Formats: sequence, structure tokens, C-alpha cells
Amino acid sequence: MNILLTVLTDLRSGRWNEAHNLVQQDHSLMGAWLHGIVHIQEGDLEDAEYWYGNAQRNFRERGTLQQEMEKFEAELKAQAE
Repeated sequence: MNILLTVLTDLRSGRWNEAHNLVQQDHSLMGAWLHGIVHIQEGDLEDAEYWYGNAQRNFRERGTLQQEMEKFEAELKAQAE
């Protein structure tokens, strides 16, 4: 899960390319969700919706980019406990 925290840090720092390259290395449901979030930040909503589907999440019920990052981080931390 450490790789996903690095991706999240890259996203928050505006390092989209780094985040995108790194998230592609994680094939978990959480990785797919974060991959979708990366594409939201990029503005590519079609790819974002595809990755949300891979993560078994409803793309149309998502929050803002900031809300999605916060929800993702909270769920990632909860899974680590």
C-alpha cells in the first residue's frame, strides 16, 4: 500500500505524470480507484470512469477531486489497521 501513498502525495503536489506512471504498477481495487482519481485530476473523465469501474465504484456518485482523495486516504488507512 506504500506505493499508493506515494501516488497520493504526487497528486497533491501536482506531479501528474509521476503519479500516473506509479499507479500503473498497482493492480489492486484500491489502485484502480486511485488510477481513476489520477485521471480526474488530469481532466480525462472517460478514463476515470473506466478505472472507477475496475475499482467497483460508482463514478457518477463521486465527490470532488479533493473529497475523493480524502476518502481514498481514509479508506487506505483503515485497511492498514
